[in-house]
Amino acid sequence: MKHMWLYISKGDLETEKQQLIDEGKDISSVEADFEMYLKLEDEEILSIQSELQAFLDRTFALPEIGNYPYAEPSGLEEIRALRPKGPRKFSSAQSDSELLDRVTGAWIGRCAGCLLGKPVEGWHSKRLRDYLKETGQWPLNNYIRNDYPQEIRDKYNANRDGFINSVAYMPIDDDTNYTVTGLSIIKKKGFDFTPEDVANFWMSNIPLLNTCTAERVAYRNFSSLMAPPESATFRNVYREWIGAQIRADFFGYAAMGNPEYAAELAWRDASISHVKDGIYGEMWAAAMIAAAACEKDMAKVIKAGLAEIPAKSRLAEEILTVIDWHTDGIDSDTAIGRIHGKWDEKFAHHWCHTISNAAVVAMALLWGEGDFEKTLCLAVKAAFDTDCNGATAGSVIGMVLGAKALPEKWVAPMHDTLLTAVSGYHKVSITAIAKEGFELFRKNRDA
Repeated sequence: MKHMWLYISKGDLETEKQQLIDEGKDISSVEADFEMYLKLEDEEILSIQSELQAFLDRTFALPEIGNYPYAEPSGLEEIRALRPKGPRKFSSAQSDSELLDRVTGAWIGRCAGCLLGKPVEGWHSKRLRDYLKETGQWPLNNYIRNDYPQEIRDKYNANRDGFINSVAYMPIDDDTNYTVTGLSIIKKKGFDFTPEDVANFWMSNIPLLNTCTAERVAYRNFSSLMAPPESATFRNVYREWIGAQIRADFFGYAAMGNPEYAAELAWRDASISHVKDGIYGEMWAAAMIAAAACEKDMAKVIKAGLAEIPAKSRLAEEILTVIDWHTDGIDSDTAIGRIHGKWDEKFAHHWCHTISNAAVVAMALLWGEGDFEKTLCLAVKAAFDTDCNGATAGSVIGMVLGAKALPEKWVAPMHDTLLTAVSGYHKVSITAIAKEGFELFRKNRDA
């Protein structure tokens, strides 16, 4: 029963220390404690779990430093009060058949981007680049293969499942599981679902050990009868990691043309497991996707997402910086280098943080220049959380272009098939589930 990922680890303590600094907390009173705990051996850490739980309770209650430059609430109304001006809703003369094509493109794009990044998830940039070069797959312009001599596969530890030569569908992945979960929640509870509905759906339909990081902690909190938003904050060192951002997409699909509504739906989902910029990541992504149904200019799409989160947040600052780089005319390699210069991919907190990965997504969308292949490949070649970023970027560009415009080389290998861990959707047609979700959107729009 020693499921190590249910224990507080030294890595968790390193994450918590940096998270507190990120949030502008005064850690002077606990720095010596962090130093003491981080010097312990792993076995010693496992033996003092109750002490560490109490320590996390202390760290969460720390006061904020003076002159913290950001304003980052977690409540929906407080978030809305701090938004910049922006298009809350887009008017569109598109027919239902055109909108269905758009959202089908988003589903396909999400699956394709996830499949591109899935086999190299967790790889750092040098390993990824060296492997692709040694196997003749650089520059990246197609799904990644591993049907090469065993010595090369062993050299890069490229023996896992998910490489395109070993699958003929989109395999089970948390990035697509959560997209289907969003559909299932709305199908079951309607568009008026609450954060508590999301928590209950998880406990009824998702096994605990199928969750990771912030989702895992929130799930454990649900089981202890902690309702949202407490479930997101109690002893949750991952509260601003990428987990909520990858859950955004269906809420964008369900609110095409209405980024404000998409962001609200996303907030209801994100608030069960995340706070502050962790929530903003899901709201930003959902709003972008909703805007992409009506707007093709990628900078405008990205800014429509930013219009739904606090203007003085770390996430907004980061994405606006990436937009400025694009305006300045630097190339994509320079942009990727700058992201890596700020975020250390070898530090788990940076590798899996909402903001670092959102920067990668924004970079891919901008330098992708409306090209499906270029966008997906940029999102993955930048490393960090490759399958998550490929999926989110693919969802946005797929929505912009629509299914009919997507290149066959990226569509055909999946054979219109998605596998998921969600009850009732273990093996589905991608186009069929897109249509099912579209019908939910259409009925709500016309109600």
